[in-house]
Amino acid sequence: MSAAEADHPLKRLFGVETEYGLTFSPTDPEHALGPDDVARHLFRPIVERGRSTNAFLRNGARLYLDVGSHPEYATAECDDVTDLVVNDRAGEAMLADLADRAERYLADRGTPGSIHLLKNNLDSQGSSFGCHENYLVRRRRDYRATAESLVTYFIARQVLTGAGHLRRRPDGQTTWALSQRADQTWDAVSAATTRSRPIINTRDEPHGDAELYRRMHVIVGDSNVAPATTLLKVGSAELLIACIEDGLPIGDLALAEPMRAIREISNDITGTEPIELASGIRRSATDIMSELLARVRAHIDRRGWDELMTPGRRRVLDLWERGVAARRSGDLSGVATELDLAAKHTLIERYRARARAGLDDPRVARLSLAYHDITAHGLGQKMLSTGVLAAVGTPDDVAAAGTKPPSTTRAALRGRFVGAAEDSRRDVVVDWVNLKLVDSTAPPVALKDPFVAVDDRVDALVAEMS
Repeated sequence: MSAAEADHPLKRLFGVETEYGLTFSPTDPEHALGPDDVARHLFRPIVERGRSTNAFLRNGARLYLDVGSHPEYATAECDDVTDLVVNDRAGEAMLADLADRAERYLADRGTPGSIHLLKNNLDSQGSSFGCHENYLVRRRRDYRATAESLVTYFIARQVLTGAGHLRRRPDGQTTWALSQRADQTWDAVSAATTRSRPIINTRDEPHGDAELYRRMHVIVGDSNVAPATTLLKVGSAELLIACIEDGLPIGDLALAEPMRAIREISNDITGTEPIELASGIRRSATDIMSELLARVRAHIDRRGWDELMTPGRRRVLDLWERGVAARRSGDLSGVATELDLAAKHTLIERYRARARAGLDDPRVARLSLAYHDITAHGLGQKMLSTGVLAAVGTPDDVAAAGTKPPSTTRAALRGRFVGAAEDSRRDVVVDWVNLKLVDSTAPPVALKDPFVAVDDRVDALVAEMS
């Protein structure tokens, strides 16, 4: 697809970057390992293959070790929300496999124990790590206004897409909250990252043709274990951004005090407490999400976009509607296999009833971590395989996404190039845009149009390697 053909508001690319918590539980306490040592063993196969802890993969994604010994997986660019979730799940499978290999390596050398990879957002010290969303947007003068208009949505959506959080209050009591990320956010829209973490980061790093595109970098969302929650989180944002770029007004829903609202909403697990809007009207997060859904549906119908409503997008709208209805009724059982906050709450509350345990019981804390653990020691894969969590994509889809990039975006070119380099054992330099053969006189190739999946220049590089 060319840039000209991509002008329709619903022609969009997106991706997710997820940082994982990493810890080691030794069989013998005398053999404890810190995060840096565990990360070194975890990434051993990656370093052996490419001499770096930063690797682009044959499925178009990126796997690397971020600051603080956090493994991070960034999905390939996707233009279908179902493909995105499947690619994200493929990343989980890769990391779980690396953890298993590292465990066996350590055990063979006298350091047996369990490696845990946590798809959550807080460690035991209260340090936060994130799940960042990226949405390709057109470079327009009203970008800042578009970003600011989305703040209400990104704050309110935690009522449906929060991962669920056992929050320790200043008075020492533990209570339920919707989001692990809400208390770690300090600004609405800014260029900061960790110093004053915003909802939308405005650093202008498009990873494409800077004259045509920008990348909306959203850093407020929770890391989700339930695939359907990831689908709703990204899919609802994609649809709303498209409608706003196409002229849908939502400025009347602006919040009076966004940073106060994000915490108030997170601490209200019912989703029903009214929050003050800039207009002085008070509406609950559930009401706001319901209103946004109604406007998105009406805009899609009015503009005649039905032919572009893929099965994934239809599933997003359906879950959005059922999630709002469940919130209003107070009965989340109908979405308990799809929304993290319902699945996790059900799991923990049933355990508490059996064990007669309080929220501050260490066993409850361990169960909460087990929900987020993507390795064989955790609960996520077990819950998926037994249907306790609803799947997005089949196991075969996830396995295929581990080696095959999306076929309709630039990721197909990058993945093909990386795969050819691995097969021929050639040294290459790769980033989101550029491809280069190190030991070749061929010039580097810049893939500035992320919608293009066919390129004669890449064909030539692959032919040279083969």
